[in-house]
Amino acid sequence: MCLWYAVVASQVFAAQGPSLDLFRYDRSQPLDVIEEPYNVTPTARVFRIGFVSPGGGRVTGMLGVPTRPGPHAGVVLLHGAPGSAAAIFGNHGLPLVARGAVALAIDAPWVRRGGVPDLTVRDSVEQVQLMHDLQRAVDVLLAREDVDPRRIGYVGGSYGAAMGGLFVGIERRVAAAALFVPDGGLVAHFTHRSGEAVGPLALARADLRDRWVAAMTPIEPIRFIHLAEGTPLLFQNARNDQMVANDDAEALHAAAPEPKTVLWYDTGHGLSPQATRDRLAWLARHLGIDP
Repeated sequence: MCLWYAVVASQVFAAQGPSLDLFRYDRSQPLDVIEEPYNVTPTARVFRIGFVSPGGGRVTGMLGVPTRPGPHAGVVLLHGAPGSAAAIFGNHGLPLVARGAVALAIDAPWVRRGGVPDLTVRDSVEQVQLMHDLQRAVDVLLAREDVDPRRIGYVGGSYGAAMGGLFVGIERRVAAAALFVPDGGLVAHFTHRSGEAVGPLALARADLRDRWVAAMTPIEPIRFIHLAEGTPLLFQNARNDQMVANDDAEALHAAAPEPKTVLWYDTGHGLSPQATRDRLAWLARHLGIDP
């Protein structure tokens, strides 16, 4: 694990522009999926799930499978920061299962270590590992006989939406992705457009701050989202968002290729029930699940 960490860190620092080499992994490696029954509802069978991460250790998360027969769409979900697989699964995964999708929510690497992104170079290593883990989540869905490989979707909120901008650029098996309240990534989140640090990053020692920016900039999601050309994308942002600046959201929208749908809401970061209805309707059109 330590050697892998050092290698990835050196690769991130060496990258000058968007490089897909960082995100390649060995798909032939066993997944070693373990499903632990968690709950059963009239529409869903719910499991705690774990599988091997290419970066070491095991990915943890929640899996929901419709009680009706397949084949089903498959949807990968990623939470905000702070957050967890359980939280986004309960709020956004179960409604998808009820509409006929197999939903798989995973924990980001920093959740598994019991922390948050900490504005150190470790963030860059964990972001690369997260992309590997999300790709492996797609592998898990595609290994299931009840999942239609042509209907793989992604849903991410806040941090999970920003990271979705990177994920859809590197993972071409995604048929549609819904990103709610995203910005362009952690660098965008903790700096002004001028480059001036804000929030906790502004309190960091200058040399450590510069090192973090240098490590994170090559893997900033906004630098990769153009590679998602042809993948339908939904962006949902809030005009009164206290967490995501409107200009950061607009910059991500502008960088995204077609086809894309951009919806704005006169709410705060939590959006509204209407935004949820809009998202589910959009996913129904693009993934063939129930509206």
